[in-house]
Amino acid sequence: MQIEPQAFDRVLSSMCTEPHPVAREAAERFLATNPGDPGTYPTVSALEDDAIALLGEIAGLEDPAGYIASGGTEANIQAVRIARNRAETRTPNVVMPESAHFSFQKAADVLGVELRIVPTDEQYRADLEAVRASVDSETALVIGVAGTTEYGRVDPIPELGEIARSVDAMCHVDAAWGGFVLPFTDHEWHFGHAAVDTMAIDPHKMGQAAVPAGGLLARSADLLDELAVDTPYLESTSQATLTGTRSGAGVASAVAAMEELWPDGYRRQYVRSQNNAEWLADALEKRGYEVADPTLPLVAADVPRSTFDALRAKGWRISRTATGELRVVCMPHVTREMLASFIGDLDRLEVRASVPVMSDD
Repeated sequence: MQIEPQAFDRVLSSMCTEPHPVAREAAERFLATNPGDPGTYPTVSALEDDAIALLGEIAGLEDPAGYIASGGTEANIQAVRIARNRAETRTPNVVMPESAHFSFQKAADVLGVELRIVPTDEQYRADLEAVRASVDSETALVIGVAGTTEYGRVDPIPELGEIARSVDAMCHVDAAWGGFVLPFTDHEWHFGHAAVDTMAIDPHKMGQAAVPAGGLLARSADLLDELAVDTPYLESTSQATLTGTRSGAGVASAVAAMEELWPDGYRRQYVRSQNNAEWLADALEKRGYEVADPTLPLVAADVPRSTFDALRAKGWRISRTATGELRVVCMPHVTREMLASFIGDLDRLEVRASVPVMSDD
């Protein structure tokens, strides 16, 4: 095979990044292992315990349960599945803000639960009054997002936890992207801050592990019992994961990255990424674009579609929000030089667009 992987030098829209060198090396060593069969692969199973312990430390949970999943989508589906299985009603509903990830729509479709989507406020955060108006005695789960995919916002997690408790529902936090930067902010988002039951937090995003390495955390092991199925031909007696065979590479990579970078390396990474986001936001504002304040390392700006398409044509891997803004995620691989080059291309496009076309007459 001659084709080479895509380089990251113009990737500005991804929430994954180049793995840290230690994470890459660990992934290669554990390529042939399967934590889904812990009796056969006890070494990688023990590593998974280490991974969950480290994720628990990051997410404010002293005695965490969970496993390394394929990513945030799987973790979110499993959280909905736990809540549905624990619900005492046959017609459970799940309440989430419109800013939540589309994986919850997949979960509702697969699991047969009603999905109630509420609006966000002027800061793109879950509207608490709308959440209160939407929950009822059949609500199984209230969802909050700690680092939304479009604007990098953090929902009011403690208040969402209180609303969930008021109707005996569970509370799930999707911190798949934000979980590795939020520890270095003043936001209240994790198990230690609020009545959170489950969380998605992905080492393969800001955690710099190799793909796939997502994370599902649960406040207590009995929550995972809701997912367990018998595994008669394996040495282990049951399995709570969604997939059977899983990548030992992702588990080992996650442990290697977290042991190398938590907490000081991740703190330095957050500072760099946040500074880059603020630099880019300022550069776009100076050029007359309306920019959403980057509370986390993600920038959204109202760049016209024609300009966006021209930047894509120059090779920039960028995306748009649901309402059409340019969206740039300042991941660890995104350097100030990359952003300066991006702004340079934007300036050249603006100059070209402002030059009048001469008539032949």
